Amino acid sequence: MVFSVAVSTFGWGAAVAADCGSMASPGLDWSECNKKNIIIPGSNLEGANLAGTDFIATDLGNSNLKSANFEKASLMRASLAGAKAENANFSRVEAYRSSLNNISADGASFASAEFQRADFSGASLKKANFEKAELGRANFQKAILTDARFSLANLSRADLTGSTLDGKPVFDKAFMFRTRIEGVDLTAAQGLQQPQIELACGDESTKLPAGLSAPGSWPCTAD
Repeated sequence: MVFSVAVSTFGWGAAVAADCGSMASPGLDWSECNKKNIIIPGSNLEGANLAGTDFIATDLGNSNLKSANFEKASLMRASLAGAKAENANFSRVEAYRSSLNNISADGASFASAEFQRADFSGASLKKANFEKAELGRANFQKAILTDARFSLANLSRADLTGSTLDGKPVFDKAFMFRTRIEGVDLTAAQGLQQPQIELACGDESTKLPAGLSAPGSWPCTAD
C-alpha cells in the first residue's frame, strides 16, 4: 500500500499534494475544485491555494482565509462575512452579490475583480488593492478604507457613506458615476479630479481635497 504525504506551506500557490476531496485545512490545494453550494463556515484555509475554485453560493463565513489565494475563483453569492482574510489574493475573482460584510482583509488584493453589488459594509480593508476592480453598486458603508487603492476602479453607484478614508487612499482615474459620498471625508484622497466629483453624489457635509469644490448638482436627485 502506498501512502501519499501532503506537504503544505503557507503562501499563495505554495500548497502541494492535496486534492478536491480533502477536508478544509491550512495550506491545502483546492485549485480548480468544485466547492459550490456547501456550508463550511469557520473553516481554517489559511495559506490555501483556491485559485479558480468554484465557491458559488458557498458559506465561508467567519473562516480563517489569511494569505489564501482565490485568484480567478468563482464567489458569486458566496458568504465570507466576518472572515479573517488579511493579505489574501482575490484578484480577478467573479463575486457578484457576494457577502463580505465585517470581513477583515487588510492588505488583501481585489485587483481586476468583479464585485458588483457585493457587501463590504463594516469591513476592515486597510491598504487593500481594488485597482481596476468592478465595484458597481458595492456597499462600503462604515468600512475602514485607510490607504486603500481604487485606481481605475469602477465605483459607479457604490456606497461609501460612513466609510473611513484616511491615510492616503488613491482614486486616480476611478469611475465615480453617482458614487455615494454623502458625509464622507475625502480630504486625504489622492488622485481625485473635479470631473470625478461632478459625477459623484455628495452633500454639504462631504469634505473634499484642497482645490476641489462641491458641484451645484449636489445633493443628487433620486433615480
